[in-house]
Amino acid sequence: MHSGNQIGDAFPSRHGGAKLNWPILVACLLGSLVFISQAPAFAQADSTRLHKLEARLKMLEMQTAANSHKINIYEKQTFYLYQSLPEGDSTESKFKIGGFGEAYFALYSDSTGTEFQKFPTSAPRNRQFGLNMLYLSAQYSSNKARGNLGLQFGDIPLSSWDPRLNMIQEANIGLRFHPKIWLDAGFFRTHIGMESIQPRENVTTSIAVTTYFEPYFLSGAKLSFLASEKLTLQVQAFNGFNNFIENNRNKAFGASAIYVFGPKAAVTLNSIFSNEATDGMVAKNRLYNDIYYVYRGEKVDFGAEFNFGMQTNSGLADSTAMAFIYSGILLAKYKFEHFGIYARGEFFEDSDEILTGPVENSNHQLVGINLVAGTLGIEFKPLPNAYLRLESRYLQTTELEDIFYWKGEFHHYRRPAGVGLRTSSFFD
Repeated sequence: MHSGNQIGDAFPSRHGGAKLNWPILVACLLGSLVFISQAPAFAQADSTRLHKLEARLKMLEMQTAANSHKINIYEKQTFYLYQSLPEGDSTESKFKIGGFGEAYFALYSDSTGTEFQKFPTSAPRNRQFGLNMLYLSAQYSSNKARGNLGLQFGDIPLSSWDPRLNMIQEANIGLRFHPKIWLDAGFFRTHIGMESIQPRENVTTSIAVTTYFEPYFLSGAKLSFLASEKLTLQVQAFNGFNNFIENNRNKAFGASAIYVFGPKAAVTLNSIFSNEATDGMVAKNRLYNDIYYVYRGEKVDFGAEFNFGMQTNSGLADSTAMAFIYSGILLAKYKFEHFGIYARGEFFEDSDEILTGPVENSNHQLVGINLVAGTLGIEFKPLPNAYLRLESRYLQTTELEDIFYWKGEFHHYRRPAGVGLRTSSFFD
């Protein structure tokens, strides 16, 4: 066994009587002198590299600040409005892929006896862990053409999407016929309402009742006119109010106007007209109007939405009468560093079941849904492109609309039996 080391062998103890190894000692001393003489040069080189690094970081910050589209793109990806018009103004062709995923656990004081809870969009399974959505996207944009492809998997498409084309969230292509005119055609996720089918684009993770009954997906064509840097006008033609594949011989027609006040605020007006009666039945002409305002700032996000609709030959008491629907959403979010708190209030009045369809109360009577709801939540963002949310929601209908069933009794409210836990991440 070798008990010594290189230093001990080169410089043995005087007590051992051996002589010093002078050539090695001299070499070490010379090496030390060389290192000491060059130390200022090494320090100067490190300082130069540090200054270059700081200069590059400062340059990147300035570039980011100058590009309004890229400023905190994940932090500010709050309202779907800002994602609704695909890019297509670049002089160079661009292709990018992205993805999004969200898992959850939810509790509801409502036993539906079916696979999903009532109003089943986000977190539809009761007392279970689940995958809200796994979303994969591909986008192409150039000065003359653009396109989108979005594929989805999880509980949101299973509970709320077209069962025949369940994996497709959007698939559309667009051509530019004039510097200010675009024509896009294919499958679209809805432009109606300020809430998105993707929870990452919403202030809350749960979906408002209004959003649940509005169209989620549309198939057809959109003609967009860029009237100015702030105003975009659009006309649309679709197969129907909420379908990919036509269910009658009628088409739906719509119009939209989006006015952007600046990087922080915008207002949108949407209208869609359709006949939702099956072929051979009395016409049920529907006009649905939607207006909303959104603001997203450094500390506060705010949104307000109001909807008004009417439909012929649709009264519950008189089948020849005109029926009406009203709804609204008000929400706000206050943001700290890595944290946020948010709240949403909503009302929904569809007494003649224009959108809600046949709903029975505990006495097996047909009733339209009229309710109010409130949502509270907190959000933690450890990374710019990931979040964890805890959310609680309360819904209440009128006393005659006891549509919730819990512990063997009917109720006209669904109170929080717990909180929804959602975790999400995404990339581009």
